[in-house]
Amino acid sequence: MKKKILLPTDFSKNAWTAICYAIELYKSDECEFYLLNTFDVSGYALESMMVPEPGEKLYDAAKEKSEKGLGKTLERLAFRDEYPGHTFFAISQMNSLLEAIKDIVDKKDIEMIIMGTKGTGNQRDVIFGSNAISVMEKVRNCPVMMVPEETLYRKPREIVFPTDYKTHFKRRELQYLVEIAQRNNAAIRVLYITQDDTLSEEQKNNQDLLKEYFEEVPYTLHTLHNVDVAGGLSCFVESRDSDMITFVNHKHSFFGSVFSRPLVKNLGHHATVPVLALHDLKN
Repeated sequence: MKKKILLPTDFSKNAWTAICYAIELYKSDECEFYLLNTFDVSGYALESMMVPEPGEKLYDAAKEKSEKGLGKTLERLAFRDEYPGHTFFAISQMNSLLEAIKDIVDKKDIEMIIMGTKGTGNQRDVIFGSNAISVMEKVRNCPVMMVPEETLYRKPREIVFPTDYKTHFKRRELQYLVEIAQRNNAAIRVLYITQDDTLSEEQKNNQDLLKEYFEEVPYTLHTLHNVDVAGGLSCFVESRDSDMITFVNHKHSFFGSVFSRPLVKNLGHHATVPVLALHDLKN
């Protein structure tokens, strides 16, 4: 069965980096890639009841600019025609990025979103832009991978999975992580950062479940003591030259202990590895 991957683009360098990463990551698969660009029409106040429509000058100009950008992206991709199993489709939509993504994920039965962390207008020290955070947090029925601007693709050999062992994961919540590890013969490094030396019974049980879930792939368990989560994770990834970070975005703890605002900032500030957000299935 063909994989269906959504690639939002604002035609920035970062968006192109993410597109190239996605193509390489799935080079052995038959894939349909959907390039999505959203546009709005300036001059219409948000509170206005008037919605610009096709045929109106401002709408048509914005739509043409979007379609032209998508056309150029498709041309660039045609020059890279390395993988015959890949087909590309362009979608231009007047909408907010988040709502457009939700719409396409639903209509096209998308199974993975891969996008850049920053947009065209973001300052260099804003790492995961507001769009990236919003998509990670609010698109809850599809994994989201964020690719930092300077990422050069290399086959993932090591994927870091931070956890506090306090969460009871379901096997199917981790299926994309296991699949990426299997496809690339990559090892999963389970990272526990703690101020305490002992695991509770509940934590031990959750650790045992993870061991069971990861038994089909190489994995190791690691513990860091007495460091903050953000710094510890960054140092671990950097010192081991890991290739990807994956976490499960639980609805009520996205900015909680494991993946908090300081962590997002810290990770992204010098981020060189993609971050894959999986979702809990309780909702």
